Amino acid sequence: MLALGLLAGLSVLSLLTYGYLSWDSLRLGPGETEAMRKGPGEGPGAGDPGSQPHIVFILADDQGFRDVGYHGSEIRTPTLDKLAAEGVKLENYYVQPMCTPSRSQFITGKYQIHTGLQHSIIRPTQPNCLPLDNVTLPQKLKEVGYSTHMVGKWHLGFYRRECMPTQRGFDTFFGSLLGSGDYYTHFKCDSPGICGYDLYENDNAAWDHDNGIYSTQMYTQKVQQILASHNPRKPLFLYIAYQAVHSPLQAPGKYFEHYRSINNINRRRYAAMLACLDEAINNVTLALKKYGYYENSIIIYSSDNGGQPMAGGSNWPLRGSKGTYWEGGIRAVGFVHSPLLKNKGSVCKELVHITDWFPTLITLAEGQIDEDIQLDGYDIWETISEGRRSPRVDILHNIDPIYTKAKNGSWAAGYGIWNTAIQSAIRVNHWKLLTGNPGYSDWVPPQAFSNAGPNRWHNERVSWSAGKTVWLFNITADPYERVDLSARYPDVVKQLLRRLSQFNKTAVPVRYPPKDPRSNPKLNGGVWGPWFKEDEKKKKSDKSKGANKQKKNKNKKKAN
Repeated sequence: MLALGLLAGLSVLSLLTYGYLSWDSLRLGPGETEAMRKGPGEGPGAGDPGSQPHIVFILADDQGFRDVGYHGSEIRTPTLDKLAAEGVKLENYYVQPMCTPSRSQFITGKYQIHTGLQHSIIRPTQPNCLPLDNVTLPQKLKEVGYSTHMVGKWHLGFYRRECMPTQRGFDTFFGSLLGSGDYYTHFKCDSPGICGYDLYENDNAAWDHDNGIYSTQMYTQKVQQILASHNPRKPLFLYIAYQAVHSPLQAPGKYFEHYRSINNINRRRYAAMLACLDEAINNVTLALKKYGYYENSIIIYSSDNGGQPMAGGSNWPLRGSKGTYWEGGIRAVGFVHSPLLKNKGSVCKELVHITDWFPTLITLAEGQIDEDIQLDGYDIWETISEGRRSPRVDILHNIDPIYTKAKNGSWAAGYGIWNTAIQSAIRVNHWKLLTGNPGYSDWVPPQAFSNAGPNRWHNERVSWSAGKTVWLFNITADPYERVDLSARYPDVVKQLLRRLSQFNKTAVPVRYPPKDPRSNPKLNGGVWGPWFKEDEKKKKSDKSKGANKQKKNKNKKKAN
């Protein structure tokens, strides 16, 4: 009770001190802070000839919040530590809890509810991809003269050719289409008997490049080749989406040297993978300097979601893991490193979300953001570079209407405003609200990795009262989500539920189709790749039209 009272007091005190929260700001609907966005051409050096910076966006996969040296990890990451220390660390930075959602929001600047990808991920056998009517970041950068290259993991769908990276704005693509696969052989089985090869160069399987090289190193070599062959006087956008440190847990032997003392085999493998990734990023940075890009470059580093403890990742001291809307699933490692930053060596504690990169980078590139594009991201360059206040006051973490409903959720529990059986999460200033089933909620301390096998005895758990489907936290005062304040502040709960309801009115239908048997790689030369043929669809529609005509003629005869 003492802890509860203390944290509740801190909640109120922090609100009074910072003055972030007002009921007027809570009543703002989605899009009503549009005026706070920066217009194109307001970035540093905008309008100067040749001032467009080279943009390098590095996305790690499943890296836990604790799993970087400057967050206290036992895993050494000297490159990441140095780049972050000389740049700006993002310490209030949010992504989505899984692969596809984070990638889709980065590349479109839109929340999942506005692309139809609000449920789960895109599965290999689903006829689904990032909707084709969404303009992408590389497409906008190409409009203003950028060369655009992607190396690494796509995971935004490929069932038809139009969904491929080279059709969505990238001049070149080298990497994988799926969410995971073997780091050496590049094979992936989605289910027994449904297996295939997944390494592409542009629109074709990259059999010639399959030399058994570990993917982290192979992708880095490709990046070095791109940098060596491009003219540094022309603007470059390089999106490097490493496969590491996602499972399967594989790494070259030499990276295990410093981690023999870690008894937990998953944690040890994970540490070796992260050590290899850190070295790869050092090699990318050296290549940027060697080939003349560095002085006019912006390097952004981000994880796509929280770590998975059962696969070696650690989010301590945050709660929860990958796949959940607790802080451990959505609060990420992130930093910006650039000679163009004004406040180098600083920490940004302002609210930043992965959708913000879309308008921020387009503005820096001197591009135009079309008025009819309803973005959810904000231009946050001045926030990062100059330490100004963030234009962002809220984040819709997600609304997933088809996720497993919470058994005891109801409209009554949501004060008639919201059905609390639905999985959702929202942040407004200091406050964070979760409804439905938020997912695995343990705190997993470092001691949990001390044994040879997975050990949950060290985990901290909270047994919530039966039937609970609403949680409220003051994240500023309680970043570890230890004290639920929903019973103490019902008015705040109602305000956030109304905001959820407002957002939900703007949602598009969920795209989550059933699997298509034509996706089997056996029918495509043993390769995962586009299987949906436009002419097949046309033939089917022509047949159905013909059948309808025949029916009409028969009906006419009968009538006569």
